[in-house]
Amino acid sequence: MRVAVVGATGLVGSKMLEVLQERQFPVTELLPVASARSWGKKVYFQGREWTVMSADEAIARKPVLALFSAGGATSELLAPQFAAAGCYVVDNSSFWRMDPSVPLVVPEINADVLTPRDRIIANPNCSTIQMVLPLAPLHQAYGIKRIVVSTYQSVTGAGQRGIEQLEAERAGGSGSKFPHRIDLNVIPHIDAFLPDGYTKEEMKMVNETRKILRDASIAVSATTVRVPVKGGHSESVNIEFRKPYDLSDARNLMASMPGVVVKDNPADSEYPMPLDAWGKDEVFVGRIRRDPSVENGLNLWCVSDNIRKGAATNAVQIAQYLLEKGWLA
Repeated sequence: MRVAVVGATGLVGSKMLEVLQERQFPVTELLPVASARSWGKKVYFQGREWTVMSADEAIARKPVLALFSAGGATSELLAPQFAAAGCYVVDNSSFWRMDPSVPLVVPEINADVLTPRDRIIANPNCSTIQMVLPLAPLHQAYGIKRIVVSTYQSVTGAGQRGIEQLEAERAGGSGSKFPHRIDLNVIPHIDAFLPDGYTKEEMKMVNETRKILRDASIAVSATTVRVPVKGGHSESVNIEFRKPYDLSDARNLMASMPGVVVKDNPADSEYPMPLDAWGKDEVFVGRIRRDPSVENGLNLWCVSDNIRKGAATNAVQIAQYLLEKGWLA
């Protein structure tokens, strides 16, 4: 199968190649696409080198599938061109996520919304993915009324330049990706601020959660924070249900959800941390406890590798679903 990866030389694009290989996706010809400054460079995949090319060259080769991780402006321009050439596009940018005609998919939750006619498919925000996975079975059982979430997002969420700034600061230098120093600091600012004081990142979590869980009535309040961690996002999530719940049942529902691992034994200091999640595809959940301040309230803590499940792995899982349905031909 001829597969294009747009943004193949970036942090997420490189991880997409890694996950495609790990999962033995049937790629017979790789079309790595990047910006002009990378044309002619090589990427390593399936034991050989492949030459980075332009989007026009890749489109002319008519790939069956294209995985995009190249930013919203690139996706706005190029995704329709790949789709018009008969290609299925799985896009990791924010551009298509809230388009009512484009499915926004976490395969374990809502792959059933996909049809053969959906040539552009949106990959959700990394922070949204890791929150909705454990919440989906709880919503189905008890009905979620309200979510209050605070995130602790690693510098990898800001790409290679985020990593470079953290490393430079730890070595005594500086960087320019973040508006403030990130080493020995936390920055309550991810993406641009909106007129109401929230950021675009926070509103992504609000709107994407409702779309994925198929319930526009869910109230969501988010605060997103950058922390000096190299990999893995963490979230403190407070949920208010519409119905009474049993704490043991809630824990079991999350533990039985594909892609979720419950690690919750605080007596022995066992709870999820970014170091546990790094390099893994699951969402890890712990600190599960009743919130006595509100009726039907629950607190939990979840951690996930934002580059894998939060981006590359989720995209490849969508591609695997298309393959299993027989649509990639």
